[in-house]
Amino acid sequence: MIREMMCAKIHRATITDANLNYVGSITIDEALLEASGILVGQKVEVLNLNNGERFGTYAIKGQKHSGRICVNGAAARKVCAGDKIIIVCYCLLDAREALEYKPTIVMVDENNTLTQVLHEI
Repeated sequence: MIREMMCAKIHRATITDANLNYVGSITIDEALLEASGILVGQKVEVLNLNNGERFGTYAIKGQKHSGRICVNGAAARKVCAGDKIIIVCYCLLDAREALEYKPTIVMVDENNTLTQVLHEI
C-alpha cells in the first residue's frame, strides 16, 4: 500500500507580493526552500489562512534571505500581500516507511525569516 504523506511545510509565511502577470508558481526565499527540502519545480499546496483559499502550484527559487513569498499567475487573485499562508508538499511512501517518516516543518517569523526547523507534527 502506498500512502500520501506530508513531506514538508513552511508554516505561517507572509505573502510579500502577488504578481498576476507571470506564467505561474510561487516564489519562495531560497533559504526556506533549502530548510524545508522543497525543490524548485516541486508541486506544493498553498493554504491561505486569511481567506480559506487552497490551491496547488509549483515552487520557484527567490533570492536567498530576502523573505520573499510571491504568488504568481492566476493564483495571484487568491492572495493579498500580508496574508498568512502555509506551504505544504507531499510524498508517496509505502506503508512501512509512512509509520516512521518524520516531515520537515519550517517555522518563520513575520518577515519570513527562519526561526525553527522541526521534524514532527
